[in-house]
Amino acid sequence: MLQIRSSVFFSTVDVIIRNALKEDIGSGDITTSATIPRGHVSTGTFISKGRCTVAGLPFVKRTFFQVDRDVKCEMKCRDGVTVKKGYILAEVTGSTRSILKAERVALNILQRLCGIATLTGSFVGRVKGINVKILDTRKTAPGLRYLDKYAVKMGGGHNHRFGLYDAILIKDNHIDAAGGIENAVRLAGKVKRKGMKIEVETNTINEVRHALNAEADIVMLDNMPLERMKRAVNLIRKHSSSTIIEASGNIDMENVRDVAATGVDWISVGALTHSAPAADISLKIKPD
Repeated sequence: MLQIRSSVFFSTVDVIIRNALKEDIGSGDITTSATIPRGHVSTGTFISKGRCTVAGLPFVKRTFFQVDRDVKCEMKCRDGVTVKKGYILAEVTGSTRSILKAERVALNILQRLCGIATLTGSFVGRVKGINVKILDTRKTAPGLRYLDKYAVKMGGGHNHRFGLYDAILIKDNHIDAAGGIENAVRLAGKVKRKGMKIEVETNTINEVRHALNAEADIVMLDNMPLERMKRAVNLIRKHSSSTIIEASGNIDMENVRDVAATGVDWISVGALTHSAPAADISLKIKPD
């Protein structure tokens, strides 16, 4: 699971920012060097141009810090809050050259993360009043998983497994290759670490029965029509009150509340990270 306040988290984020800056600046910002004199100082204001849930402000600060440690960053709100159009999110003051060099990377991070947090918040809002968690998936932008999953949490969602190494999720291809659900669960049980749960993906009621017979800790109901999902939930609840039920596959804003009403515990939504539109945020610079 993602540990936001850990040293590993921040060191990984710093590497992401450093690579993004290197990709954008390369050997130097030709335009800024040609048009902005040395010593020129400005204040840049980050403005939300639409309603959004904020995520990524600490990384904006770290972006400017990597370009120029003398640039001062003042956050006007905190991650996780929802702001209206025209709200000032942050201000940066310092070398105009440095601000312009960091501008695009800072905006790219902030716009993407605010977009993910906003979409996540919309899904969470749709299931308000129902005891269910909205989860992300591994469908993140390559290299940006730490940032994407952070944004989900700021939007009120929860993180599923971070990668292939920190949880056991037996999917259809594993089942086919292992010769069935029971055998796949048995093999996984030999290697699972203390406290680690075994999850099995199912598509049919018969597969749900096999997962229960194998004593899977979590049963995923993948791409199931609502009526089949209701039957599966009832079957699982009768078998065990401790088995966690996850719904996944083709879940959107229109059907997420109906899915939640079936009685599942978790709903995982790939769209949170692979289809969230970027938030509309601008950086306006004013010379001091």
